[in-house]
Amino acid sequence: MGERQLNTMARNSADYDVIVVGARCAGAPTAMLLARQGHSVLLLERNRFPSDTLSTHWVLRPGVERLARWGLLDTLTATGCPALERISLDFDGLALSGQPTGADGPAITYAPRRTVLDGLLAEAATAAGAELREGTAVRGVLWEDGAVCGVVGQAADGREFTARARLVIGADGRNSTIARAVGAAVPVDRGPLAATAYAYWEDLPVSGVEASFQVGAGLSMWPTHGGRTVVSLTLRRERLRAWGGQHARGYREQLEAFPAVAERLRSARPAGPVRTAANLRNFYRQSHGPGWALAGDAGHHKDPIAARGISDAFTDAENLSGAVHDGLRGALPLDRSLARYQARRDTGTAAAFAFACRQSELRSVDQDLASRLRAASDDPAAVGALLGVFAGARRLEELFAGAPLRSADTR
Repeated sequence: MGERQLNTMARNSADYDVIVVGARCAGAPTAMLLARQGHSVLLLERNRFPSDTLSTHWVLRPGVERLARWGLLDTLTATGCPALERISLDFDGLALSGQPTGADGPAITYAPRRTVLDGLLAEAATAAGAELREGTAVRGVLWEDGAVCGVVGQAADGREFTARARLVIGADGRNSTIARAVGAAVPVDRGPLAATAYAYWEDLPVSGVEASFQVGAGLSMWPTHGGRTVVSLTLRRERLRAWGGQHARGYREQLEAFPAVAERLRSARPAGPVRTAANLRNFYRQSHGPGWALAGDAGHHKDPIAARGISDAFTDAENLSGAVHDGLRGALPLDRSLARYQARRDTGTAAAFAFACRQSELRSVDQDLASRLRAASDDPAAVGALLGVFAGARRLEELFAGAPLRSADTR
């Protein structure tokens, strides 16, 4: 008897093994991987693809490696997403530029439009056997004997529905409906520390990733689909509020704080509106309980200055799907398996969380980081290794370890 048949028998009154709420960078890969392992999966998404969402765009090296492992990297590159082979950084005048490297060589990354990436991931989930329902809003969860056993929602045609499962996964973003419905605790909450504003530009050639940071502001640029470049600002929240809703004007004025970039933008053309956000909390939520689990931004979120959200979502998808598979097939009690998933997530993201909170305060450059930048500046191999840290190909702790940069270890 096949594994899918065994799973079906074990569901008893459940309609599915797993319901995943949210079909973007955390939810779609989680659904895909579970479906590939023979589980019946319902994937619910309130939007329809293609659709956009607030994003840094940058997929760091661990995310790229997972796309390759899942058989999706070639699909992404076939969409015309440019490879990012160089990084140029400037921290208060301390500048480094070169090709980031990991233990196995160049650390190439990508910055896809979410209108492309998210649809690609959702298609991969359905190809694996997950049932995708777009335009579906989840309103709450079903409870039975103190455990979550399904969801209540509104279908695309407006009709209310219920669906039952052995596990409900909330992958529905930092304002997660599932987290709110189950009362997920928030043991760590630094609140919002910075604001972000970005827009797309045409006729603005950039060589890979370019980023500059100064007291009170940061600027990052990278090419994406369609010959466009993302130009993203990080600024103090009070500065964004001072724009008074005039976001396009405020954005252009803030760019003048980076004269070299502002000069290049004078021969470029904006392509679309300025997107802003000022309430991006830095937090960890309790990410599992009876009948439920959280993935991606629903369980853990940090300021986009770290540009790790997509890669962390992919990591969650891989780790959570493995934990769920072990629990549902009886290799380990599900609650224990989910607890291991959360512990692994917390340990794996701690350094990046601390770094993001530190950087998003937009103070002068950390002296430990400044020392590392100066020490690396005259050694091309050290430059590549240090830039590999920012590309996610090496451990972030190496920025402050005071020891020579070591081989890559990215969870």
